[in-house]
Amino acid sequence: MRKAFSLIELLIVIAILGLLVGMIGPALIDQFSKAKQKITCTQMGGASQALDMFKLENGVYPTTDEGLEALISNPDTDKYPNYSSGSYFQKGKMPKDAWKRKFEYISTGNDFDLISLGADGKEGGEGESSDIYLSKCQK
Repeated sequence: MRKAFSLIELLIVIAILGLLVGMIGPALIDQFSKAKQKITCTQMGGASQALDMFKLENGVYPTTDEGLEALISNPDTDKYPNYSSGSYFQKGKMPKDAWKRKFEYISTGNDFDLISLGADGKEGGEGESSDIYLSKCQK
């Protein structure tokens, strides 16, 4: 009566498991990358709402130089006399992208855009390293 697997049987099982991981692994990695991009778009949406609230109370969006930091503390009490008594962000913390980096903020006066530099933290790139723009998330 046989009580153990032979070496060949174990090698066959390991080979089959390796093939399955090889076929399923890339799909899982791709889904993980897409999930990070969606998380980043969601975080940008929250920052966008805070910026809209800032504009509603102050009449304009913060300048590019003032950046998102203007939503945490009033950069100019004379320029923004109607500034909220607290931060425009929940718990006073600035949202970050899925890679734990701050968003780039660009103001055009009447509008703005938020940018995440993706996984590599550099401008440009492809796939997971591509830049993510709020204006493209909302489409």
